[in-house]
Amino acid sequence: MGRNLSGREIIQKIVARIGAISLEFEVMILHWVGCVPCHTFRKLFYRLAGIKIGRGSTIHTGARFYDPRNITIGEDSIIGEGVVLDGRDKLLIGNHVDIASYVLIYNSEHDILDPQFKAREEKVLIKDYVFVGPRVTILPGVSVGMGAVIAAGAVVTKNVGDYEIVGGVPAKNIGERQNKNLTYKLGRARLFQ
Repeated sequence: MGRNLSGREIIQKIVARIGAISLEFEVMILHWVGCVPCHTFRKLFYRLAGIKIGRGSTIHTGARFYDPRNITIGEDSIIGEGVVLDGRDKLLIGNHVDIASYVLIYNSEHDILDPQFKAREEKVLIKDYVFVGPRVTILPGVSVGMGAVIAAGAVVTKNVGDYEIVGGVPAKNIGERQNKNLTYKLGRARLFQ
């Protein structure tokens, strides 16, 4: 930025840079692990990296993560192949959540109004029994209500209410889920995905 730094500021920058490089290396390893066609193997490494994964939940192949330590997935949830889960802020995924393939969930983005183009981070919350269709994008700060459905290809920029069905770009209300007594289990994940 063109100003002289104090000794303390230099050390803080060095420590921050080493931490960032270490995290980038860890994320690269997780990307490689994500290609192994064995759920148990992948879950072991994901948990070692700090992802909290509930009993019976599965993450299919090709998942990518940004700072796995802030990601929590409840029980009996299925995360589809090729999904991006951003953990630069908290990402909380509930129980019995079905996230289809190639979904992008971000909780960090650049502030285009900031003169320095700084990142802004906000948690994302996805409550129980949510279905997220393929190729959906969920942006920072969004909360998805209990039993909500997000149609394929939607871009979710605002909160989604309980049992609400949304679709489009940007996502808008297109209906309401009639069954509000959700008790189903998602079942077994596909073996080699």
